[in-house]
Amino acid sequence: MRVALVTGAARGIGAATVARLAEDGWAVLALDACAGPEASPYALPTRADLDAVVAPWPEAEACVADVRDRAALAAAVARVLERWGRLDAVVAAAAVVAGGRALWETPDEELDLLWDVDARGVWLTAAVSVPAMLAGPDPSGCRFVAVASAAGTHGLFRMAGYNAVKHAVVGLVKGLAADLVGTGVTAVAVSPGSTRTPMLEQTAALYDTDVAALAAHQLLRRPLEPEELAATIAFCCSPAGAVLHGGVVHADGGFPG
Repeated sequence: MRVALVTGAARGIGAATVARLAEDGWAVLALDACAGPEASPYALPTRADLDAVVAPWPEAEACVADVRDRAALAAAVARVLERWGRLDAVVAAAAVVAGGRALWETPDEELDLLWDVDARGVWLTAAVSVPAMLAGPDPSGCRFVAVASAAGTHGLFRMAGYNAVKHAVVGLVKGLAADLVGTGVTAVAVSPGSTRTPMLEQTAALYDTDVAALAAHQLLRRPLEPEELAATIAFCCSPAGAVLHGGVVHADGGFPG
């Protein structure tokens, strides 16, 4: 049985990825901060949400941890090894979105939050999980997948902070891939476009518009579904996903169209 760790697992793309991997026969540790409705800058999932994600799958386990906390992430990896004895794939999907103002009007606290969760969180996830994959029984089958964004390639209006951190995720993956040369472990970034998630609803609110208007910029002319991104991520986690090493998968429905 192959084993994965998925962050940002309580809803959206992370939750869909847990379900897809579990359907494919993986064991999954589903990790989320579960910050709840009082979180800043908008309501985030609860422990109940995370428990609901893993409930259908006997080989899935919930783990409440914040990707900003290196010790908590290390404990999560230790739990994976304790229960299943190996770690074959990591999907770093935890992120928040913020924006709605020009760069020079953006408060420092907003940039700090985006950096700590969306970029440094991916860094810390890699830092504690990659050594476990390298030390495992089959490094050549191990994959690190970071969920970036179309914002990691394109410049989005009044989203300079989010653009910056998602570009950082892409750069992080490329640097990690170079560090992994010759080990068998591979790293790839997946950059979604407008996907039907609570994060997209929050983004639409920042622009004072709706999800349909945002999705209209994609060549598909519709929002992507979390399950579609999960299928892409599942391929990246597979043995065949090795060919994507060091790359960026633009799973964005043709953005911008």
